[in-house]
Amino acid sequence: MAITFHPKPGQLLLCDFSTGFKEPEMVKAKRPVIVLSGDFKGRTKLVTVVPLSTKEPDTVKDYHYCIPKKSMLMLDRFQCQNSWVKGDMLYTLGFHRLDLIRLGTKDPNGKRRYYTRKLGKEQMKLVYACVLSGLNLKNLANHL
Repeated sequence: MAITFHPKPGQLLLCDFSTGFKEPEMVKAKRPVIVLSGDFKGRTKLVTVVPLSTKEPDTVKDYHYCIPKKSMLMLDRFQCQNSWVKGDMLYTLGFHRLDLIRLGTKDPNGKRRYYTRKLGKEQMKLVYACVLSGLNLKNLANHL
């Protein structure tokens, strides 16, 4: 089910890249992403994200950043391997592609629980530096 609110920077969501994209673009369904942009006027129902992968790049570049599995949410899907930020694959997407990550448990009232924590400020600086490098703007990372 698609999100109906603007997520906060650093929030982890799942994105459906399975329709409308072709390789070498991202094409997998249910790919985890990190939200980069906050809500700002003129961009209703759009959010900029960077995807994550559990596959280590063949050659690690400045636009890759490894998030250790201990920093990720405590679900086996995210705990089996480290996650890699793919900073060279930036996307601005509609809310209809994004979904919250279900925790697989329910609260005392029987409602589904979702992962809502965000990556910390220091970790987001590293993510932003990685994205800047992916845009060939690495020299701007010193200003973060």
